[in-house]
Order: sequence, then C-alpha cells, then structure tokens
Amino acid sequence: MFSPYGKIISEDFLWHTRGPKRGEPRGFAFIQYSTKEEAKLAKEKMHGRLACGRPLMVRLASEKYLEEAAAQNSSKAGCNTIKSGTTSTNSGQVSRSAKIAAIKNKLKALDEERDGAKKPKAS
Repeated sequence: MFSPYGKIISEDFLWHTRGPKRGEPRGFAFIQYSTKEEAKLAKEKMHGRLACGRPLMVRLASEKYLEEAAAQNSSKAGCNTIKSGTTSTNSGQVSRSAKIAAIKNKLKALDEERDGAKKPKAS
C-alpha cells in the first residue's frame, strides 16, 4: 500500500508476543523511506485512507522522541547494554537500539493510556 510513494528501506510490523492474542498483529507498523520527502508524501496520501474497513492513522516518527528514548534506555542502572544513543548519518537515520527503545517506550505509554481509560472512576 505504501510503496507507490517512494523507496521503502525497512518495514517493522509489531505482533503480540504474549497472551491470548499471541502471533496476531498489534495494529501498527513502522515504515522507513529513503528520503524524508517520500515519507511526508506517504503520510499526506495515506492518512485517513481506509484499510480493512478502518481509517489509517499515519504519522512521522518524532526524532526528538527517539533521542529521549535512547537516552532513557542507555541510562538504566544494572543493565549490560551498550550506550548507543542516536547515531546520525547523512540520511538522518537513527541507530537500531534507539528505534527499539522508542518502540518499547511508545508501547508502554499506549498500554498505560489504555489501562488508565479502563479504570473505573471513584465516587
């Protein structure tokens, strides 16, 4: 669906890894284009378009959010991780560990948001 708007460098689909929905899609993915312009065009053309009867929510990844996530991930105490932070290249790509940290933090925030909406309000 997204290939007409530019050269896709990578696609990362997220799947449930535990529980009764294990192996099922989480409902979102990350697509990396070769240029920022291609990504912007894809967002413009695909946001709101129906897929499987539901409108797509297309957003650009926030580089600031990725940097903050990488900093949080590398500063955890007691972890044997390599501090990678974000590594910029000429194409503005971010290191794999920073992307993973950002995805984990985003998933955690979404879970907390969902759990907060489910809690009954105290009278």
